[in-house]
Amino acid sequence: MTDALRSAALYGQDMDVQRLRVLRAVVAGGSVRGAAATLGYTPSAVSQQLAALQREVGLPLLHRVGRGVEPTPAGRRLASAADGVFEQLARLDALAGDLREGREGALSISYFSSAASAWIPAVLATITREFPGLRLDLQLAPYVEVDTAPPDVEIGVDGAEPVRPGYVAHPLVTEPYLAVVPVGSSWAGRESVELAELREELWVDNDVARGPCRQAVLDACAGAGFTPVFHIEAQDYPTAIRFVAEGVGVTVVPELGLEALPAGVVAVPLRNPTPERSISVRVRASVADRPAARRVVDLLEQRVARGRDRGAPAR
Repeated sequence: MTDALRSAALYGQDMDVQRLRVLRAVVAGGSVRGAAATLGYTPSAVSQQLAALQREVGLPLLHRVGRGVEPTPAGRRLASAADGVFEQLARLDALAGDLREGREGALSISYFSSAASAWIPAVLATITREFPGLRLDLQLAPYVEVDTAPPDVEIGVDGAEPVRPGYVAHPLVTEPYLAVVPVGSSWAGRESVELAELREELWVDNDVARGPCRQAVLDACAGAGFTPVFHIEAQDYPTAIRFVAEGVGVTVVPELGLEALPAGVVAVPLRNPTPERSISVRVRASVADRPAARRVVDLLEQRVARGRDRGAPAR
């Protein structure tokens, strides 16, 4: 039983779903007449549904205030729990539709922005060819709605958050960061740059989320004996790199974020120490045996291996 269904069951058993829908409409609109108009019922029918629901749960759910109604604490909690019930029902309706149309269901995939540009298009193009009946629900982290169900497949940076219970993690790659510098700088033609050499430079930040990708850079700088001073705060790698191309500073970016560098900049390896981040694909255990989920993992591992073979970023 889901949390939403369990919460609703606090007040009774075998509650009529349509009566819950009526209660939710009345609580949202603040009147029986308004709920009736919304649902296409008569006010009398709405009142009858509410009376029957109150008998089922054995508690008053509404009380009159002037010409309208307000929920009791029990009514408000029941209506709130019903939101989750109807979300579950909507997912069941979608599944039933997939089955009726002969589709193979859905697979939800969460990923971060640099994976989106480097891996996701090619991987998902293959998935859509090989599984034409599969519906793909894509979620770009960290811009996922709070109440969105956890994804079936999650591509993420290790340390961004604990691995969710019930997921199986497959490590993909540990990649280095490189310094992105103007082509006219003294480092542009070098094979590598000591991290400490960037101590006095103007730094361009590139991680508005202040997550583990940024922390890997800060930890490496601490190991080199300094803390970078960010003079410009950008929200993503491409924007930060554009600032560097305009000659206003340097930025440090993981290898996967170096796709299609603009004119005016070069990426130079860092050492002593080299910042790194690790990336994994995590699969919900309940879907881990589904062919499409297994294929997503296989394709991601193939793209990483292809990048290693070329000695280039895993794209």
